[in-house]
Amino acid sequence: MTNSNQSNAPSDESKTGFWQKNWVKNSLTVAVFIVLYLAMRPFMQGDVIEGKAPIMQLTSINGEPIDLQQLSMQGQPVLVHFWATWCPICSVAHDDIESIAEDYAVINIASQSADDEQLMAYAAENNMNPALIVNDLDGQWMSTFGAKAVPADFIIDGQGNIRFVEVGFTTEIGLRLRLWLAGF
Repeated sequence: MTNSNQSNAPSDESKTGFWQKNWVKNSLTVAVFIVLYLAMRPFMQGDVIEGKAPIMQLTSINGEPIDLQQLSMQGQPVLVHFWATWCPICSVAHDDIESIAEDYAVINIASQSADDEQLMAYAAENNMNPALIVNDLDGQWMSTFGAKAVPADFIIDGQGNIRFVEVGFTTEIGLRLRLWLAGF
C-alpha cells in the first residue's frame, strides 16, 4: 500500500545547485584553472615584440595593398590578428574580428594555413572580407611579431607602437576595449 503523503517532488537535497552542493570543490577547481592559465600565459606570449610595430607593406589575398605604418599613423589604433584555418579557436573569433573591422583598421593574417586560392574559398565559407586577409604561408610575419601560437592579437596605437598583445582567445569586448584604450 502506498502512502498518500509521499509525493514525487524532488527532495531538498536534489534541489541544491551546482555551487551550493560542492562549493569548496568547485571553487578550488576554478582557482586551479586560473592558476594554470596564468602559468601558461608567459609561454603563450613567447618572445612577442614590443615598442614600434614592424614596417609591413602587404598585399591581401584579393590584391589590395595594406600598409601597417600608413594605417597606424592615421591616429587610430590598428588590430593585427594572426590566425590559422586549422585552428578551431580562431574560427570562433572570425565574426568578432569582422565586426571590429567595421569600426577599426584590421589586418587579418592567416599564418601557415593555405595558398591564396584556398584562403579565398575559406573566406567565402566563413563570411570573411578577403580585402583584410593577408597570407603568411611560411609564418614569416608571425615570427617577426614573435608570436608562437594562434590566435594572436597585436593592437597598434596611432603612433605605430604596440600597446597590447593577447595570445589565445579574446572576446570582442576585450579587443574593443583595448583598441579604445590604444586610442588615447
